[in-house]
Amino acid sequence: MHKEKPLIEIRIAGLMQGTHTFDFSCRAKDFRGHVLAETVFTRDIAVTVIAEKTENELTVTIRTATVADFTCDICLVPLAREIRGEYRVYYIYSTEEKNLENMDDDHRQIDLNTVSIDLTEDVRETLLLSLPMKVTCIGNPNCRIYGIESEKNDSWTEDKSSWQESLEKLKNKYR
Repeated sequence: MHKEKPLIEIRIAGLMQGTHTFDFSCRAKDFRGHVLAETVFTRDIAVTVIAEKTENELTVTIRTATVADFTCDICLVPLAREIRGEYRVYYIYSTEEKNLENMDDDHRQIDLNTVSIDLTEDVRETLLLSLPMKVTCIGNPNCRIYGIESEKNDSWTEDKSSWQESLEKLKNKYR
């Protein structure tokens, strides 16, 4: 059976001890599955992998950076935000099976003869974990995110468009 080539893979066979940096560029649609393709990641994703190899351990730091497209949770204005994430994984070299149940998710055991490590799933998780839970406007006076400012701006006399009036009615309904 033909094995599909991993999207983000580092070759560790013959890697000298020390720090090594690998740079990758990909898009959300390149990942298997639709978890990232259906999200806010519509632009290029820059991935930097820093591998620090010692005699008995390999520490891999994954850094992701991209611009994600959101809508404000309050006023529904489209926003583009820079998203950065970091995740660290520790690979311990061993020829024998140790008790893997006691190891954390970020500690993994690999054989001394391992040729390469597939980091695709780790990169996917890093991207998903870097998403903010709440997205709001900054500097948009129409959004009025802060409660103190909204009380001051209640006397706002500018003409509101129909969508802003509808949104204001909806916000007041759920207060």
